[in-house]
Amino acid sequence: MDSFGTLGTLDVSGKSFTIRRLKPLYDQVPAAATLPFSLKVLLENLLRFEDGRVVKKEHVLSVANWDPKANPENEINFYPARVLLQDFTGVPAVADLAAMREALVRMGGKGDRINPLQPADLVIDHSIQVDHFASPLAPKQNVDLEYERNTERYVFLRWGQSAFQDFSVVPPGTGICHQVNLEYLAKTVFVREVEGVLQAYPDTLVGTDSHTTMVNGLGVLGWGVGGIEAEAAMLGQPCTMLVPQVVGMKLFGTPKEGTTATDLVLTITQILRKKGVVGKFVEFYGPGLDALSLPDRATIANMAPEYGATMGFFPIDAETLAYLRFSGRPEDHVKLVEAYAKEQGLFYDDKSKEPRFSETLELDLGSIVPSLAGPKRPQDRVVLGDMQKVYRESLAPMLKNDAATKVTVKDGATSFDVGHGAVTIAAITSCTNTSNPAVLLAAGLLAKKAVEKGLTSKPWVKTSLAPGSKVVTEYLRDAGLTPYLEKLGFDTVGYGCTTCIGNSGPLPAPVAEAVEKSDLVVASVLSGNRNFEGRVNPLVRMNFLASPPLVVAFALRGDVDADLTTEPLGQGTDGKDVFLKDIWPTNAEVQQAIRTAVKPEQFTSQYGAVAAGDENWRALAVPAGQTFAWDEKSTYVRRPPFFDDLAPTPAALTDVEGARVLAILGDSITTDHISPAGNIAKGSPAAAYLESHGVARKDWNSYGARRGNHEVMVRGTFANIRLKNALLPGTEGGVSVHLPSGTQGSIYDVAMKYAETATPLVVIAGAEYGTGSSRDWAAKGTKLLGIRAVIAKSFERIHRSNLVGMGVLPLELDAGIDATAAAPLGLGLTGQETFTIRGVAAGLSPKKRLDVTATAADGKVTTFQVTARIDTPNEVDYFVHGGILQYVLRQLAKG
Repeated sequence: MDSFGTLGTLDVSGKSFTIRRLKPLYDQVPAAATLPFSLKVLLENLLRFEDGRVVKKEHVLSVANWDPKANPENEINFYPARVLLQDFTGVPAVADLAAMREALVRMGGKGDRINPLQPADLVIDHSIQVDHFASPLAPKQNVDLEYERNTERYVFLRWGQSAFQDFSVVPPGTGICHQVNLEYLAKTVFVREVEGVLQAYPDTLVGTDSHTTMVNGLGVLGWGVGGIEAEAAMLGQPCTMLVPQVVGMKLFGTPKEGTTATDLVLTITQILRKKGVVGKFVEFYGPGLDALSLPDRATIANMAPEYGATMGFFPIDAETLAYLRFSGRPEDHVKLVEAYAKEQGLFYDDKSKEPRFSETLELDLGSIVPSLAGPKRPQDRVVLGDMQKVYRESLAPMLKNDAATKVTVKDGATSFDVGHGAVTIAAITSCTNTSNPAVLLAAGLLAKKAVEKGLTSKPWVKTSLAPGSKVVTEYLRDAGLTPYLEKLGFDTVGYGCTTCIGNSGPLPAPVAEAVEKSDLVVASVLSGNRNFEGRVNPLVRMNFLASPPLVVAFALRGDVDADLTTEPLGQGTDGKDVFLKDIWPTNAEVQQAIRTAVKPEQFTSQYGAVAAGDENWRALAVPAGQTFAWDEKSTYVRRPPFFDDLAPTPAALTDVEGARVLAILGDSITTDHISPAGNIAKGSPAAAYLESHGVARKDWNSYGARRGNHEVMVRGTFANIRLKNALLPGTEGGVSVHLPSGTQGSIYDVAMKYAETATPLVVIAGAEYGTGSSRDWAAKGTKLLGIRAVIAKSFERIHRSNLVGMGVLPLELDAGIDATAAAPLGLGLTGQETFTIRGVAAGLSPKKRLDVTATAADGKVTTFQVTARIDTPNEVDYFVHGGILQYVLRQLAKG
């Protein structure tokens, strides 16, 4: 349909493209011309998909007439141009698609109808682990182990690549999915031939990693979703959303000497998290954009999940075009991007009118100072000069012995003392910083100066460099900085997401033994974006985010109990103290290194044959066929149970009767707490399962790598070793208690005991429940444990959606109400009660109010209301069907 007369053509470089012109709509609705750039992209999407049914004329008008001050209430359906997957979340997504093929056949349909209808790219990047480090052999050794552990998964993905249409796999050893997206996959303007006609439209996407937002720095609209939503998008379902509020952040000024993009993004994260931007778009604008390189912008956009926004968007401008050219995109395509953006009013320059925003904030880039964040949350910024103070304040509640405790460690012929605050991991890792030549070359320059002064990394520090792509290796080498980084132990360990995701690998055995035996509170310093409890390494209690040059500096210093603005990093070969200021590279030195060492041919050479993979990838024996031959003995990939015995029509909804509380949790419970990606702990239910299947401890791998096996993942749900369940005060880890028997055990074992009597379960939690990664298993595992509802003060966006997508009720307490606190602000619940939730069986509607009754053992009854955070009519449909994939499957079976 074309209700607004927007269908037209655009001729560029001798080709004609069909487009949906925005200018005719601007003429009819003048306010639309001053929309934020991000909403203009949504507006184009609606115009292109207008069909009078899923996308109606009134949907277009709801965006065109957007009221920046109104609370979001207008629902729209957004169709992304493509889907991005990483392997941790991609394996279960492909497994679900494979199982859906079989289920559709059982329901009388054709299995090959299950195919991505939108292009989907899967980048294998989350399975590399830092087992070997500080050695030129480390990359090969780590890759060999990666294939040894993950061959079953990789064979499955290779099968999927051949079995499904419009599905590509980027092999291991290429880089982090977000950097591959930025450097190679992203188009900024997407081109697709439909029935012989070339269409041009904005590049948009959803991705199964929350940091999909990194590509917003390239003017590409996209954000992270759970694997469940991504699968639905791949199958042609729209992403249902409320037209969001948009916060404008005006940047001005120029960064001062000695600061980095990391310092800037940690400051922005702190400001925006404090402001409260959950569920909102953030759009950056102002004269300060001229001072930010494209990688700087990508660093800021990457951290949107940390500041809580759906995304942080940078409009297309001259810097966007320059980066597209520099990174090897064809000239004809760059010309199309420029022509299209200017034609549509999507190009930003000094003549652009300031858009209308819901709120505006301002930040002087000249106010940024060197910073870190931690020890537990990315929004807790620490000014470098305050590091010692913050460390000591954080240490006090963690101590089990004297703060001055020191342990002598013998590692071969080396002997050294380790105490509280020791930096045991210093990692240049993660997409946040490894996309940015400025901070990586700064780390190399600092390493060069340190080596020339005679400094070395401390022997108890596990050092690593995990570049976001092989381009990084080329420009560090061409700058002549690789030997200096390696001299300090920062050898490349592999290409992918390592320490930041929890793939830091074990600490050296002597250090690990000292930490465990003496209850040492040790630290990591990493150039990542996540530092939640228990995420980086189970033995490391404090984790600080920092720029790559600061990571190197703390490896030299060896502890966080220091003020690096006044205290030395160590002594040089001349016996004199060496301070951070003595070796910190100047901005001019960094820019000179960028000019001489970073080259376009590095991008074209690395991505020229990216799909071929290495010899390990090419040697995989891949089965053929449209359906997968499941191996019942596999401990990595098993047929998921979500479509077993699926009836053609859903059963009627029922109220929740006689439910018990499985866990009472606090504020800021992350998806890492709910479904950890890292280490499988000895003695855990997941470990017991693997042992029962003959898997040796050295081969347990991680929860993330075993996401294709629901038996492991359900046992790992709420298995984070730092989880605190208030049902058992004073305990730590994934434990609970069965009531009324009083039997204590792991959360999994307790849940299974409740399952024997068909007792439904609920979880009670605080604010910001589900913060962090877009981890679908946090919802899938919740479902498989038998949890019917989660009652919380508030929910993070992606996890709330994932719960709905799995048929679990997210129930929100009224503002100011605490479930467990005493009256008048609290309900005084203990978790010992039985719960009934009424109003579900009568039918659901968006944000329906439901009645909850909690009955204590002594007969005391507490009643209260909650809001069912099923926010849109589409979500109601998904919930009625028991989940979004069940809904899609039934629709396909109908016709």
